[in-house]
Amino acid sequence: MRTLKNLLGKSLATAALAFGLSSAMAADKPTLTLGYVNGWADSVATTHVAAEVLQSQLGYNVKLKPVEAAIMWQGVARGDLDAALSAWLPATHGDYYDKLKDKVNLIGTNYTGAKIGLIVPDYVDVQSIADLNQHKKAFQGQITGIDAGAGIMIRTEEAIKAYDLDFNLMASSGPAMTIALARAEKQQKPIVVTGWIPHWMFAKWDLRFLEDPQQVFGEAETVYTVANPGLETKAAEAAGFLKNFAWTDKEIGAVMLAIDNGETPKKAASAWVAENPERVAEWLN
Repeated sequence: MRTLKNLLGKSLATAALAFGLSSAMAADKPTLTLGYVNGWADSVATTHVAAEVLQSQLGYNVKLKPVEAAIMWQGVARGDLDAALSAWLPATHGDYYDKLKDKVNLIGTNYTGAKIGLIVPDYVDVQSIADLNQHKKAFQGQITGIDAGAGIMIRTEEAIKAYDLDFNLMASSGPAMTIALARAEKQQKPIVVTGWIPHWMFAKWDLRFLEDPQQVFGEAETVYTVANPGLETKAAEAAGFLKNFAWTDKEIGAVMLAIDNGETPKKAASAWVAENPERVAEWLN
C-alpha cells in the first residue's frame, strides 16, 4: 500500500513538473498569430494542425484568426499575422502575391497538386466549361460561388468572359456552396459550383472538374506557407517547423472529414497529431 502511495506521489510530482516546464516554455516564447481563410475547409484543417504542433510540441501560445484571403495577405505583410498556411499560387492568390511579394516570405510548401475550377457532380453530362451554354436551362443559368472577391471568384468571372457564358455567378460562402451542392446531390439535379481540391466534398461525393481548354483557372497549384519577414527572428524554431510542414491529400482529407462530421477543428487537429507521432517528428526534425 505504501509502495502504491509512493508511486502515485512520484507520478503526480512528475506530472506537476512536466506541467511546470510546459508552462515555463510557453511563458518564455512569443505568442504567434496564424491566419486562415474563413470558410475554406483545407485552410481550417491545415492551420489548426500546425497550431496544435506549435502548441503541444514546441510550447508556443498560438492565436488563430479567420480572415478573408485579401486580409490574410495584408495581415502577413503588416505583421498583424506571423504566418498563414493558405497561399495558393500561382493562380488563385497570384494578384495578392504580386502586390505584396516584397513584404512577405514564402517559407515552405505544405500541399502540392491543389486545383481550382468549376465542379459538377459526376452524374452531370457536361464535360467542359465550353459546353455550359448548351445546358443553360438545366443549370438555370447559374454558377454557385463562394465569397465575393475570392481568387476563384475572380477567375470565374474571367472564365465567363473567355467562354462567353450566358451565366450568372452567384456569390455566397464556402459553407453555403456545399449546402447547395448537397441539396442538388440529394435530388440528383444539375449544379455547377466554384470549387477546389483539397476539399472534403471530394471524399463525400463523386465530383469532377469541368475541362478548361483555355486554361483560365490555370494548371494544378501549390499551397505555400507565407510568413512575415520578422518571424525568423521572432521565433526561429517555429519558422523551422513551418518550413518543414507538408502533408498529403489523404492526411488533410482525414482532418477535413472529421471536422465536417461534427468535430471541432481543435479536437480534430489534436486527435490527428496524437495519432501520427512519427509524421509530426518528421516535421520537427
